[in-house]
Amino acid sequence: MTALPGGTSSPRAALHVGDQAPVLEHVLTRTDLVVYAGASGDFNPMHHDEVQATAAGQPSVFGHGMFSMGLCGTALTNYVGIGNVRRFGVRFVRQTWPGERLQTRITVTALREAGDDHLADLDVRLVNEEGEEKVVGSATAVVAPGA
Repeated sequence: MTALPGGTSSPRAALHVGDQAPVLEHVLTRTDLVVYAGASGDFNPMHHDEVQATAAGQPSVFGHGMFSMGLCGTALTNYVGIGNVRRFGVRFVRQTWPGERLQTRITVTALREAGDDHLADLDVRLVNEEGEEKVVGSATAVVAPGA
């Protein structure tokens, strides 16, 4: 990491288009769903009540979309540094299920300048062990000059 003005840090100084961030891997558990519901205040029974979820036609309870986005956000800030993300947005593609092994996939798609900022555009995805996409998005982060 390289220090930027104001004390923030950016990813290594030699980013290239096509580089990939380290993968963050997480096995989704029912405990994750309950803990996230409590932390977020999202008590939709589809996320924690098996009886109601199956009565609604779901095979089981499923993960909160924002929990999945949070996994991507954690991998993103691990890669570019806290405070360097300028834009981050996702689309929820598929539900996540307890027991799924989820993995982040973050790829540098462009390096550019905007004013005095050196920016990296990133493709952000969350997939399961079969490669099925769960979350698809993009981000822009400030990076070190010459990255």
